[in-house]
Amino acid sequence: MKKGYLIIAAIVLIFGVIGCNSYNGLVQKDTKVQNLWADVQTQYQRRADLIGNLVKTVQGAADFEKSTLTEVIQARAAATQIKLDANDLTPENMQKYQAAQDQLSGSLSRLLVSVEQYPTLKANENFLNLQAQLEGTENRIAVSRKDFNAGVGEYNLSVRSFPNNIMAGIFGFSAKAFFEATAGAQNAPDVNFDFKK
Repeated sequence: MKKGYLIIAAIVLIFGVIGCNSYNGLVQKDTKVQNLWADVQTQYQRRADLIGNLVKTVQGAADFEKSTLTEVIQARAAATQIKLDANDLTPENMQKYQAAQDQLSGSLSRLLVSVEQYPTLKANENFLNLQAQLEGTENRIAVSRKDFNAGVGEYNLSVRSFPNNIMAGIFGFSAKAFFEATAGAQNAPDVNFDFKK
């Protein structure tokens, strides 16, 4: 009889240790994803801050297209309004967040193409410095998104693998969404050098 109790106690202890290790591993990976998400948001915020300074610099060009500036300002405002918590990274929420950031990227690209028509603005040291910083920030965003996707992949694999999937179900850990390529990203952009006003 004592031997039976010892065997049951040993089995419960083994499952308890496995469960604790599984839970702690999920917590560590979830925390890593939260940190990586914070890095992504930091880079997007840096871009939004730089765009504000860039717009102010471009506004100094008296005859610059106001509609282009308005579009960038509105896209920046829309992109900074979407707040996405690391615990709510569903595919739908990621799509909304990414769509706002893509709209801002598109507006910014149109602004930078429009600048080509203004030689004095292109020669402005502040503008050139901000443009270089934006290019660096875009690279940082790409790296942060890549790192985030790697962290989410590791987390999702852990959430779906046995025996972690049992603990994930018990404690409410669910798969998180990846950053995905924008629809049509595989197509080459249409470049038009017709600068007629």
